[in-house]
Amino acid sequence: MEFDRIVTHNDFDGIVSAAICSAALGCGRIIFTGPNSIARAEISTGPSDVVCDLPYPLDCGMWFDHHPGNLEAVRLRGIDPAGIPGRFDEKPSCARVALEYFTGEGFEFPAHITAAVDEADTIDSFDYRSVAEWREETPGKLVDMSIKAEFPSFREQTRYLERITGMVRDMPLEEILGNGEVAANLERYRAGEERMLKLMEDSVSFLDEDSDHELIVMDFTHHKKKPRVIRNLAYMLYPEALGAMTINSLFRRGTKTNDLSITISLSMNMTARDHGKDMGEIMRSLDIGDGHTGAAAGTIHCGSKDQMLREKKRALEEIWAMWKEMPAA
Repeated sequence: MEFDRIVTHNDFDGIVSAAICSAALGCGRIIFTGPNSIARAEISTGPSDVVCDLPYPLDCGMWFDHHPGNLEAVRLRGIDPAGIPGRFDEKPSCARVALEYFTGEGFEFPAHITAAVDEADTIDSFDYRSVAEWREETPGKLVDMSIKAEFPSFREQTRYLERITGMVRDMPLEEILGNGEVAANLERYRAGEERMLKLMEDSVSFLDEDSDHELIVMDFTHHKKKPRVIRNLAYMLYPEALGAMTINSLFRRGTKTNDLSITISLSMNMTARDHGKDMGEIMRSLDIGDGHTGAAAGTIHCGSKDQMLREKKRALEEIWAMWKEMPAA
C-alpha cells in the first residue's frame, strides 16, 4: 500500500521516526503535531497516513509508538493492538520501534540512521547520569537544540522540521550540523536558553512539605503569554534535585485558557539508582496524561479560573503524595 503522509510528534524522536518511515516507505510529506491535537481529533487521518510517536487516532494506515498509556487507551476503545498495522513496543524511543519493525521486514538502513536512533533513545528517555553528561554536546543533542529555537511563526518552524527530517533521512547528524540554517537556529536556541534560565530563577519554588527540595516546581500560570522554557534546565539551578515539574496555562491560537498543562521529569540523579519512581504512572493514575518512567505530561481541563486554581492545588497535592509513595532508592 502507498502512503500519502507521515503524521509525527514535533520533537527529535518524532523527526527520527518520520525519517525512518520516509526512507522505508518512500513517503516525503510530513505533518508535525502534538499528542493533544491527535487526542482531540484536530488532525484528520486515514488509511493512507502513517502515525508516529503519538496516540492512536481514529483511523490510520500504520501506527508506531512506545508510550504505555497510548496502548492502554487503544485497549479501552475495544481495539486489539495486534490488529493495527505497524508496531507498538515499550522501547526508549519510537524511532527504535520503527527501526526494528522495518529491519524485520527486510529493509536495510544506512549507518547514519542507526546512529540517529541511538541518539533518540538517549534524548527521549533522558538517559543521563549527571548534569555534565546531559550538557555534553553530541550531534543529536545539537540538532535537538536547533529544533527548540524560537521561530518567527509556526509555519516557519514546521518547514524547518520538514527540512531536518529529510536531512536526518539522507545524511549523518554531523553533516547536518554543517548546514547554515541549522547553525543559525542553534545559536538562536543558545541565546534563548539564557533567557529561560532567568525566567526559571524567578519562578522556581518547592512545596511546603518538600523540606529536602526533592521536586522543583515551576508555576508559569500567571504569565499572560506562553513562556518558552525547557524544564530540564532547572537542574542547572538545582543539580541535587530528584525531579522537576512545570505548570502552564494552555494557550489556543494565542489565547490563554483556563486549562492546565503539567509536565514532570526525573533528574539525572535518579538514572543510576534502583528506584520505584515512574512519572508516566503518576499521569496515568491521575487520568490526565501519559509518558515514560523518567518524564511525562498531562492536561487538566477547567471551566473557570476558580476551578483552575482548585485543580492546580489538588494536582500538586496528589502528585506530591504519589511522588513520596514511590521509593527513591
